[in-house]
Amino acid sequence: MSQAADRRILAIVNPAAGGGRCGKLAPQVLERLRSAGISIDAINTNAAGDGILAARSGYEQGYRTFIAVGGDGTSYEIVNGLFPAVAGDPTLGFLPLGTGNSFLRDFTKDGLTHATQAILEAKRRPCDVMRLTYEGGVLYYINMLSVGFTADVAALVNRRLKRLGEAGYLLGVLTRLVQLRRGVFPLRVNAEAEFDRGRSLFLAFTNSKFTGGRMMIAPNAETDSGQIEYVRWGPIGRIGAVFNLHTLFDGSHLKHPLASRRSALRIEFQLDGPVDIVVDGEVLTLQPKLLEVLPGALDVMA
Repeated sequence: MSQAADRRILAIVNPAAGGGRCGKLAPQVLERLRSAGISIDAINTNAAGDGILAARSGYEQGYRTFIAVGGDGTSYEIVNGLFPAVAGDPTLGFLPLGTGNSFLRDFTKDGLTHATQAILEAKRRPCDVMRLTYEGGVLYYINMLSVGFTADVAALVNRRLKRLGEAGYLLGVLTRLVQLRRGVFPLRVNAEAEFDRGRSLFLAFTNSKFTGGRMMIAPNAETDSGQIEYVRWGPIGRIGAVFNLHTLFDGSHLKHPLASRRSALRIEFQLDGPVDIVVDGEVLTLQPKLLEVLPGALDVMA
């Protein structure tokens, strides 16, 4: 298999994505691609981190094109398996059979149909990769990283309410609104003289427009801009948050006087300790140090 791997595609499948929907649909979708003449090998993941190991092993065997079959978390693991080891630009395609599938919304509303056609036509476009150095390690992502309210909600849902589906997410939002915290996350952009220590509802550092499925946190983001799109929503109060949360779904939250955006090449953090973050749908607790962009480091089929 490894001798011809450079001419084949490795599909990394998360059967549990989308509440098990991915495991049911993936075989027939992959077979449809194979019947069109595309050579695809497939491997299933069984636990968190399996996608990282599968992508790393596949790259070592000679694969250069991968398909994330699942949700945003599946592509996140593949990206972290490929970087920083890659010597040349790998290619990543998508079969969005997970829950959020936020990244692809920058390119289409048709989801699986569009993604399948992009693979069939071998469409490729350059995509930036974000690199976060944190206390004790490095991670990579292509969608979005955020701290504050958005991460607080995601942490609560993932740890306690995930089994409730959409109802669990709504309950998580309502709970965090009651417990509303407007944190301080000291950082500076592009080596400016001063660190920003203002309180905020949330901060987002994005490569694409959408997160959480249909939330357009960063309407100005472009996946090949060579820059980090930095969105900040300042210390809005509880009532203001309730009446303005819906604006996160069309990007109009940026019109709020406490909201702002800017582009950056690097962002330095000066946090006292670990915080919850949500990155490409995954919830982690770590202490960010430095965020940088790797321009056009990945090709995506989208």
